[in-house]
Amino acid sequence: MLTRRRFMAASIAGGALLRTRASFAMAAQPATTVSFEVPRGACDCHTHIHGDPGKFPFFPGRVYTPEMALPEEMAALHQALRMQRVVIVTPSVYGTDNSATLYGMKARGADARGVAVIDDKTPESELDAMARAGVRGIRLNLATGGGNDPSVGRERFQVAAERVKSRGWHIQMYTNLAVISSIKDLVAASPVPVVFDHFGGAREDLGPQQPGFAELVELVRSGKAYVKISVTAGPRPDYTPFVPLAKALIAANPERILWGTNWPHPNSGSGRKPAELTPLFEVDDGLVLNLLPAWAPDAAIRKKILVDNPAKLYAF
Repeated sequence: MLTRRRFMAASIAGGALLRTRASFAMAAQPATTVSFEVPRGACDCHTHIHGDPGKFPFFPGRVYTPEMALPEEMAALHQALRMQRVVIVTPSVYGTDNSATLYGMKARGADARGVAVIDDKTPESELDAMARAGVRGIRLNLATGGGNDPSVGRERFQVAAERVKSRGWHIQMYTNLAVISSIKDLVAASPVPVVFDHFGGAREDLGPQQPGFAELVELVRSGKAYVKISVTAGPRPDYTPFVPLAKALIAANPERILWGTNWPHPNSGSGRKPAELTPLFEVDDGLVLNLLPAWAPDAAIRKKILVDNPAKLYAF
């Protein structure tokens, strides 16, 4: 795999428009060339920006501390993947401070949208400003830090839906199948679109028969939920276990499927102390993107996943 440092050295040697070695972030870049025709307007629906901590300080209550991942690096990633558009999601390390996400969106321009994290203290004026900047939803992160409590999930979902229903925003949830099963009635009746991150928290090794996956599929089939078929955590020796999960979700309703890299692949479960710097995973996103034709052999369906669905949900 092309390492972060090798990519950076090669980019600088080639005269790429990047920052200097001293300040440039160290997130991985694709080592594998994309092997299929990516449609014009394709969107990576799940990325994060980790700014310079001196300018964008981390949340004191975070459970990990990632390396930097800057907009220039994200632009290089998407040039390699042939992705025109991007959705930047505020990660848990910033709490409810969305400054790094907004910084990344501004750097990318009109091809960027954002998903923010808020709480009951976030003023409406701040939501108004984020809407003007291109934020189109809020994220409930129940997974990072081990907060997957179904009762908490129900309460937080109801509060979030009430807060954003007048804005035309959506709710994005990072959680597990047990929580999804417990809130399926709320999702079915939700006044706003609902998006589940990373296969809804399904474990690829347990397959489509695992508890809760049928409920997720039914929410997708009914059009009540979107799912991001984005692979979490670090590089894997074999991605084939994801095939039955991806195919089941796409077959249920291709108009409710989104694709994302999860770049820069933060390692939130390293076991390190929260303030200890945790290296990012080195994932070959070119290899991961090349899985999509196996998951969705029909080019028209791939266009829905990569272009049409994001354009509708994020109002590109």
